[in-house]
Amino acid sequence: MTMGRIRRAGSALLPALLPALLAAGVITGCSDTGSRTPAAGPTGTSPSPRTTPPEDLCTRLVAHWSREVLDGDTYGDYQSMGLSNGQYEILRKVVDAARAEKARRGPQAADALIDRRAHEGCVRWYRNGGPSKGPWQ
Repeated sequence: MTMGRIRRAGSALLPALLPALLAAGVITGCSDTGSRTPAAGPTGTSPSPRTTPPEDLCTRLVAHWSREVLDGDTYGDYQSMGLSNGQYEILRKVVDAARAEKARRGPQAADALIDRRAHEGCVRWYRNGGPSKGPWQ
């Protein structure tokens, strides 16, 4: 085969092979050795994602639903709220106190009380072990 025929055959194949050559790193000169960053995962060097402490998550949930209940006229089902039984008990105490505070000092005072009491209740609950008798305790 002459050099001219090889060039013509190669130029006809190049468009068909280009995607495969790019994917393989042949054209770009990339290889598996070099300065690539290792993949994150169990063996990677990436730090673990930040997790929310359970008492903080409890505080957010209880405070949110306490405001909803305070502004509404009924308590909902604790499971539909995504609360455990223990978190729901905290919510009930918070809402009772917030209703009294709202009547005495107004909605802003009740709002501040909700944040404070939800936090206190959740910290105390998790300090004593949190849910321990199944997923909804």
